[in-house]
Amino acid sequence: MATRIRLRRVGRKGLPLYRIVVTDRQAPRDGRFVATLGTYDPRAKQAAEKVTLDAEQARAWLAKGATPTDTVRSLLERAGVLASAKA
Repeated sequence: MATRIRLRRVGRKGLPLYRIVVTDRQAPRDGRFVATLGTYDPRAKQAAEKVTLDAEQARAWLAKGATPTDTVRSLLERAGVLASAKA
């Protein structure tokens, strides 16, 4: 199974809130998922509150071959799970 780490919207209308999930590459955005790695709140006031993430679980899924989307890749870099491509 080809897996992907991506965002799954769970917030109500006008108040976005996302879960960072591992899912099958073919599944729809808000469809079935394999594991939940954390949350992303784009409207949070402080940067520290925007992303909550289980870093060890994220590293384990990356080691298994899961590929993150562009947005999730930037969130993982900010959280220190991935090394920045610029460095």
